[in-house]
Amino acid sequence: MQDLNWNLLRHVLALARNDTLVRAAQALGVNETTIGRRVAEAEHRLGARLFTRHLGRFRPTEAGSTVIASGERVENEVQAMLSTVAGADGLAAGTVRVTSVPIVVNRLLVPDLPNLLNAHPDLRVELIAEPRDLSLTKREADIALRLARPAKDLRAVARRIGRLDYAVYTPTHGADDLLPWITYEDRMADLPQWKWIAMQAGAERPASLMVNDAEAILQGVRAGLGQSLLPIAVADREAGLRRIDANPPAPSRELWLMVHPEMRDLMRVRVVMDWLITIACRWST
Repeated sequence: MQDLNWNLLRHVLALARNDTLVRAAQALGVNETTIGRRVAEAEHRLGARLFTRHLGRFRPTEAGSTVIASGERVENEVQAMLSTVAGADGLAAGTVRVTSVPIVVNRLLVPDLPNLLNAHPDLRVELIAEPRDLSLTKREADIALRLARPAKDLRAVARRIGRLDYAVYTPTHGADDLLPWITYEDRMADLPQWKWIAMQAGAERPASLMVNDAEAILQGVRAGLGQSLLPIAVADREAGLRRIDANPPAPSRELWLMVHPEMRDLMRVRVVMDWLITIACRWST
């Protein structure tokens, strides 16, 4: 078995995290042939097959999982070294990947991002608007902002940093008592918003529109299709929406900040976490 260098390891990690040659190549800014060649060279040097391929997607073998775990430790050491060097001059430099649900990313994080990047010009932030919970353990993201107490990724460090309050919104023009409800599809019936709307709608006023994303709810209310629950921190900023009194009071969602334990002490990660905590404090009414 020959030595496996960092250049080969990072191509193996890219394929493991993105599971196709196309996405792995995009992540590293290379072409697909380079990814395939580097992974094949890693397998040759180790004398073991690292991935199986099915329908174009790559899954780690047992040997591959071992190499990936070791590669992540090496990656963290490299990143810690770079952060330490940058920290010597008081700089936060490098890339931090942050994930949350689309409406939080698009409507709350993006508008405030210039403040963070202006203060730290060597910092690069990747915002991943994703309804599903990306895995910090598998390094799909560095930081996650969740709307409930984490039930997965138990190795990650989690802390509650605030809450996201909801209220009922209607179009600016229209009779409130005649509007049907807009809600989430039935596969999302575990959401507090779905349960609250279901109690209000009942059999007499069934939902007229069901969607799988809060952004679609916002656009549906704005278009005059009905009324619904929306985060106050988002909807109060939007033209064409009006907040109305709700009885019983609308629910709130807890805000949980999660980070991989091996990443939390990196300067660039600490800076982004501090930013998230600061702006999250503004979202509670």
